[in-house]
Amino acid sequence: MSTLVWAHRGASAYAPENTLEAFRKAADMKADGVELDVQLTKDNEIVVVHDENLERVSNGTGWVKDHTLAQLKALNFNRTHPEFEKASIPTLEEVYECLQTTGLTINVEFKTGIFWYQGIEDKVLDLTAKLGLEDRVIYSSFNHFTLAKLRGMKEDVTTGLLYSDDWIGIAPYARDTVHVNALHPALYHLQDPSYVKTAHEYGLETHVWTVNDEKYIRMCRDMGVEAIITNKPDLCRRVLAE
Repeated sequence: MSTLVWAHRGASAYAPENTLEAFRKAADMKADGVELDVQLTKDNEIVVVHDENLERVSNGTGWVKDHTLAQLKALNFNRTHPEFEKASIPTLEEVYECLQTTGLTINVEFKTGIFWYQGIEDKVLDLTAKLGLEDRVIYSSFNHFTLAKLRGMKEDVTTGLLYSDDWIGIAPYARDTVHVNALHPALYHLQDPSYVKTAHEYGLETHVWTVNDEKYIRMCRDMGVEAIITNKPDLCRRVLAE
């Protein structure tokens, strides 16, 4: 099986992260999928944005959750790429519609670590079903309660366990406690040469983030990683084709 290329927050090396521009560019660069982040607005709309606060990515201030969708739409989300004159925060529905005909896998990360966003799991599952994308969406989160809740709500949901610090026994925990389909480790976890082999022994795929260096793209490929999450899908595609 070939290693897949998933564009991290879209092709975020080349366009403002988590915007329609970044997702369109990922599709143009022949990514196999995209990774994105979801939160809820003050008026309970699902928006695609990574940080819980607005300062790094936009000209706004404060928490995403304290703004209505209309207020967020009035802001400029071009701060990571100011060469783009204007970039808007998209709703998840807008991203789904943008990618609906592309065939790309969509990795939806629930940003429920700081705020638990009551009802976000139901809303996202319902929207995914409404647009007929259930077979193309994988859900991930650093909040493992969210992942367990998703599994309880929909038995055949596809989930990936995000984590950053090293764990002893992460694979059995992921399979037997949280019941996920994949591990989503940071790149530095692959210093363990047996990482992917151990994941496979527990029936788990490995989707690693965030890999932007040719050396590590090759390493992930050679280890048998199923998907590389990268800001540079064009570079990743080129290296994997070597």
